[in-house]
Formats: sequence, structure tokens, C-alpha cells
Amino acid sequence: MEIWDLYTKDRQLTKKTHLRGELIPEGYYHLVVHVWITDGNNRFLMSKRDKSRPTFPLLWECVGGSVLAGEDSFQGAIRETLEEVGIDLANSNGRIVFTKTRTKDIMDVWLFTYTGKVDLNLATTNEVCEVKWMTKEEISKLNKEGFLVPTLEYFFNEIAD
Repeated sequence: MEIWDLYTKDRQLTKKTHLRGELIPEGYYHLVVHVWITDGNNRFLMSKRDKSRPTFPLLWECVGGSVLAGEDSFQGAIRETLEEVGIDLANSNGRIVFTKTRTKDIMDVWLFTYTGKVDLNLATTNEVCEVKWMTKEEISKLNKEGFLVPTLEYFFNEIAD
């Protein structure tokens, strides 16, 4: 059971929380993070969603998810990365590349550089079934073939440039 903090459209934290799965009240938003990880050599860590995922099973994506109540965006990015791909970025210098307010959420898109080993056995959830370092061209091919989560098309203009 996940509980999220609710925000106003201009990102003001309210004193309200929300239970995942319920309808978000009109005029409120929750915070989500997308975490792009580069190896510093023009490759990005992509993760393949497990077949058990309710949305976009077996499609490729970056790390991401909802920020939990009491967390800030950075803490959510760190937790999601550890949960999904087993990488601890707590001592890394990530930065927010951009923020976008969508229908019911505020999305912070992070970029981190990581040059260590990736071991899915260190992940704390089973959301991801495979990881791979990919170039912009390989990610573009995934997109053209329909194997990239469609909400990530911003990658080509905002991250990979």
C-alpha cells in the first residue's frame, strides 16, 4: 500500500495524502520521478518491465515511479532506483533536467551518472526483468518498433541532446 503526498498545481505541498489506486481529488497532484542513468559514454541504463506489470509489460523504460509521502523528489529517485535496478545513487550528484505538470501528477526528470556494476539481484522488487546499457540510437530503434514505454518520447529532445 503506497501513500503519496498531494500538491497543488504550483507544487505547494498540502497537508493531504492519497492512497495509491484511489481517484486523486480535483485540483491535486502527486509527485513522480523518472530517473535516467548514463555511464558517461553516451549510453543510458534501460530497464525492461516485468511481464507481471499491469501497464506496459515487457516494454523498456528508465527507472521511475511515485514519490512516497514524506519523501522529496531526490529521495524518491534514490529509492526507486534501488528498488527497480539495485543501484544506490544516494551519494551521487544527480540533477533535475526538467519538470512537467501533467493531468494528475508533477513529473521530475532526473539525470545521474553511474559507472559501477548493475546487478538486478540487488533490486528490492521484481518490477524489472532485464537491464541493458543502450545508446540513443538503440533507444530510438526500440521506440520505432513499439518497445519503449510511450510516455518517454521526451528522451530524444530533453535527455539525449
